[in-house]
Amino acid sequence: MLRARLDNDDASRARHGAEARALELRRGEAEVWKTLGDLIGSHDGKKFKVFAQSLTLDALLLHANAHLRELARRYRLERVPGHDLDLQVVDGDMGDEVRSVASLSGGESFLVSLALALGLASLSSETTQVETLFIDEGFGTLDPETLEVALATLDALQATGRQVGIISHVSGLAERIGVQVRVVKQGGGRSRLVVEGDAGLVVPEGQQVA
Repeated sequence: MLRARLDNDDASRARHGAEARALELRRGEAEVWKTLGDLIGSHDGKKFKVFAQSLTLDALLLHANAHLRELARRYRLERVPGHDLDLQVVDGDMGDEVRSVASLSGGESFLVSLALALGLASLSSETTQVETLFIDEGFGTLDPETLEVALATLDALQATGRQVGIISHVSGLAERIGVQVRVVKQGGGRSRLVVEGDAGLVVPEGQQVA
């Protein structure tokens, strides 16, 4: 009787060991899904959306920093640790001091925004080409030297086949732009659009401009 009880105990121990190993394996598999659930799982899909956007943001920053090295070498953009979509600036001239993007001056903000816009264009795939880039104002915040750097960068971008459109009131830009669309006031709340540098093309007179 004692021998039988010992044999049953040995069998139970062996069965328990096998089941414990199987349970540990299942726990390992479950941990993977738990980690994914913690990272991207939510009832409205928001976590997954933010996670996917953060991956795209990493790729965008890679391209943007490459352009930023040409526009303003002292700065580098990176994500704020612990925040998926927030950005901060690393200032190389200040010993890699980390700064908030809100601390940038008007000219610095323009260059960083331009680098991000160029980086976004660089993200274009073979099926979705970004061939046109419009820049609305901001050039008035740049000093002459920085303005020259920004325009040289845009000239190089145009040389690759992209069309670059600039909306600005800075008079010094006119001589750098071959084709211009000018708004000519005619009084009475009406204006006329004139395209210069393209075979004298003129938008029909009397067109209302908001």
